[in-house]
Amino acid sequence: MSEVAVKPNNDLSKSVKAFLTKYSIYFILVLLVAILTFLSPAFLKPVNLINIVRQISLIAIVGFGVTMIIITTGIDLSSGSVIAVAGIVASKFAHPDTYPLAVALILGLGVGLLAGAINGFFVSIVKLPAFIATLGMMLSFRGVGYILSEGHPITNFTKEYDFIGSGYWLGLPLMIYILFGAAVLSYVILRHTKTGKCIYAIGGNQQAAVVSGINVKKNLMFVYSYAGMMSALAGIMLSSRLSSGQPTAGLTYEMDAISSAVIGGTSLSGGIGTIQGTLIGALIIGVLNNGMDLMHINAYYQQVVKGSIIVLAVILDKARNR
Repeated sequence: MSEVAVKPNNDLSKSVKAFLTKYSIYFILVLLVAILTFLSPAFLKPVNLINIVRQISLIAIVGFGVTMIIITTGIDLSSGSVIAVAGIVASKFAHPDTYPLAVALILGLGVGLLAGAINGFFVSIVKLPAFIATLGMMLSFRGVGYILSEGHPITNFTKEYDFIGSGYWLGLPLMIYILFGAAVLSYVILRHTKTGKCIYAIGGNQQAAVVSGINVKKNLMFVYSYAGMMSALAGIMLSSRLSSGQPTAGLTYEMDAISSAVIGGTSLSGGIGTIQGTLIGALIIGVLNNGMDLMHINAYYQQVVKGSIIVLAVILDKARNR
């Protein structure tokens, strides 16, 4: 009798634990919003909330690509450098009375695609560890940025190019619409395509994926190329927002993107992760940054807080995997 009585309690305990694990980041975001609303009345103002979403749009977009890479047990440290070079290349073709807007956008995105493909080649074909391959890309592409820009910011853009980062449509910044579009596209790829299923399979057990007939090399090439394009998109948006293509742009963005993914539940062990989780993770970082700014917390202390949150997220990830 006692065994029969205990079993339902165990099942209930497991269900509650699974529910809390699945939705914990949503609870954390709601709790943060509630605390900051209490501490600063300005936090919930529509202007401030829109500003938060616009600020995290770049990190989240980069994070969508990084999420796919981490699911395959990889990593991408080159995102920030790709942001810089893509922004510089697009900026060079965005001057008034020169080229159509499409030329700047295609070339900028092409830079990201090329960088991602090179990363994918070294990881999937040459079999270099992703950390080494993308670290090399991070260093070399940062140098390319300085070469192309000659160490100076590139300015003087067309109104159409400036509109990408500063324009509004139906009362909301265009950057928010781009964020939404990138999120939907990434979600569909990861959850509703054969490629998405292969990405999860590779992260769960690459050897088993090979035995199952999955083309691991092809899928890894896609994942790194897609991540490169997402970084390039963020680079174009950033250069437009700043009205300047700069070789120093995108510094530490790779760390913020990785943090967003991990905070959002993407496992560094591979096989687990969602686009919506990464978006929530980016929002948590954005809300924290905004709240600390509103409370006039020193920027040095903000770095300590962000670093601590990243470590905590990794600890929670390890606990979930056990």
